[in-house]
Amino acid sequence: MSRCLLSARPRARVLPAFTSKAASSALFPLRALAAPLAPMALTLCTLAPAAVMAASVQGAASDSTTAAAAAAATATAAASAVSPSKLDSITVTGSRSPMRLADVLGDLTLISRDEIERQGYGSLPDLLRNVAGLEMSRNGGAGASTSLYLRGAESRHTVVLIDGVRIDSQSTGGADWQTLPLSQIDRVEVLKGPASALYGSDAIGGVVQIFTRRGNGRTQVDLGLGGGNLGASRADASITGGTRRFDYAASVAMDRSTSFNSYVRTGTSTSNPDKDGWRNYSGSLRLGSWLNDAHRVEAVAFKSRTNSGYDASRTADDRNITTTESGRLAWTGNWSPALSTELSLSESRTELETRPTSVYLTRTRLRTATLQAFYQLDAHQQINALLERREDQLVNSALVTQGKDTRYDNALGLSYLLKAGAASLQLHGRHDDDQQFGGANTGIAAAGYQLGGGWRATASVGNAFRAPTLYQRGSLYGPNLALPGVQALRPERAHNTELGVNWADAGRDVALTTYRNEVSDLIAFGAAGTCPSPTGCYGNVARATLRGISLKAGAQVGPVHLSGHVDISDPTDNSTGNTLARRARRFGSLRADTELAAWTLGATLQASGDRWNDAANKTRLGGYGLLNLDASWRVAPDWRLQFNIDNAFNRSYQTATYYAQAPRTWMVTLRYSPSF
Repeated sequence: MSRCLLSARPRARVLPAFTSKAASSALFPLRALAAPLAPMALTLCTLAPAAVMAASVQGAASDSTTAAAAAAATATAAASAVSPSKLDSITVTGSRSPMRLADVLGDLTLISRDEIERQGYGSLPDLLRNVAGLEMSRNGGAGASTSLYLRGAESRHTVVLIDGVRIDSQSTGGADWQTLPLSQIDRVEVLKGPASALYGSDAIGGVVQIFTRRGNGRTQVDLGLGGGNLGASRADASITGGTRRFDYAASVAMDRSTSFNSYVRTGTSTSNPDKDGWRNYSGSLRLGSWLNDAHRVEAVAFKSRTNSGYDASRTADDRNITTTESGRLAWTGNWSPALSTELSLSESRTELETRPTSVYLTRTRLRTATLQAFYQLDAHQQINALLERREDQLVNSALVTQGKDTRYDNALGLSYLLKAGAASLQLHGRHDDDQQFGGANTGIAAAGYQLGGGWRATASVGNAFRAPTLYQRGSLYGPNLALPGVQALRPERAHNTELGVNWADAGRDVALTTYRNEVSDLIAFGAAGTCPSPTGCYGNVARATLRGISLKAGAQVGPVHLSGHVDISDPTDNSTGNTLARRARRFGSLRADTELAAWTLGATLQASGDRWNDAANKTRLGGYGLLNLDASWRVAPDWRLQFNIDNAFNRSYQTATYYAQAPRTWMVTLRYSPSF
């Protein structure tokens, strides 16, 4: 069998999960753990009664950064937006080699371009808040500072990739989510659970990989122009196409809004009851060429810039300007039917600047060189190998090293993938050698077994780590190693176990996952005394347990497709027993969509229980429920009108104390999409 990863005409191949008595016995603890789900899952259970009785979990394990694999995934995902055949889509984020979604081990969610277009407006967090296991906290409107909690983990504990390029800030830690506009995204894959054995540092909560548009066949133009309330407007344009040897894609977009008054606390020196508007400009470019039937070169680039206002005084606003850039060069080669390789060089830059009152500037640059090899032993077994070097640079005036610091990390990774009949096995191991703190060994063992009748059981164990940021280690707030007894910051570490069962048949599917992630050596800002700053210092002072149950279901009921999820989580600070800040213990969503003549109609209900705003659990944030409506009318073969109403009942709620969230918003977008 030839390699689907790099062949000129990629063929979908699946490398499964593994079987063991532990995996087979997964049903018994899940039944006990599922008891609290019953009340909240009642609505989901009506989606597919027979399916829910056979509750099941699906897993995640597949990522290939090669161009050919991504092309196969894009084409398949586009053809299967909400149909059962979505399980046949090729995913490329869980094992760094292509795999059918139905065969992934762990917990992976695929979001297609059709689903992204139904969102209509906003940034990536607005889309991801509908994904099982994901919660969002935002300081105001769509352009404001945003945090995402994947399975209760900190925002910095999620690896974010754009076309395989890592995006991260070495000052705040994690990606600037608000700079990732929907207009540039072709599809998204969300891998839940620790994945450092594949991606190295940061992947304690999981991985979010974003894929921009790709050319495929004849020229396709897509133009969009829209407007709505709160001074919202948008415009985007893209062109994609290609021949047998060459393909291209280019896209530009603008989104803006005068928005609303975000900071609602009155009587303070920074309270300003004005509108905190924002604007975003973005663009992406992809060029690829098959040199022959076995070798391909590709270049991709992305840039996004968000400028948002926030209250600086009673009479003036400051501007928060965040910029994200990424670029990647890749060469893939198919050397034989069994052996293929990929060499890639990538760089990303993130910048945060505030002005004019509170002047601040921080810049991060990440450079990565990666060599991957994929060797197929036979039709059922594959070995993957990886060599990687990552170089980080931070420019920030608070660094004690004259405002600039750097470090590097070298890594070696190995994977073994097996699919033998009903059984699947995946083993991943990686060693990282960091210039500052030394070595880190991580691994994942995942297994799956097809039980018959559409059922599958999965089980996995794994560990992960997050290296301290250059700011945490090297700023005025980092440890002063010249003081007696003061030690350098250690990496944050995690150990995860999860079990699951899933069931799929005839347009219905259900997945149930239970997980427990023990996180130690968490870095937090604490008391002064160990660093040059008199106001406080970073230290490894905390431990947390992230555990929960996630239920997903979908069904085609006549002309209506129903889908949804319910999550019950318990993210706990082990030192105090308190719930981690801004995480709800109960949250979920329910969606219905259908087609009626030239119309596509949809509705999404989002619900979240109450949360605590602070680590001490003193300030409560109330729960909320939101109804979002969308409709699309195909006026002519190449013309379409998109209608969106978010927060239809105009609910007032907060995800961070004193910061209002968007009221009822509406947007009308006209799209023209001819092919040539």
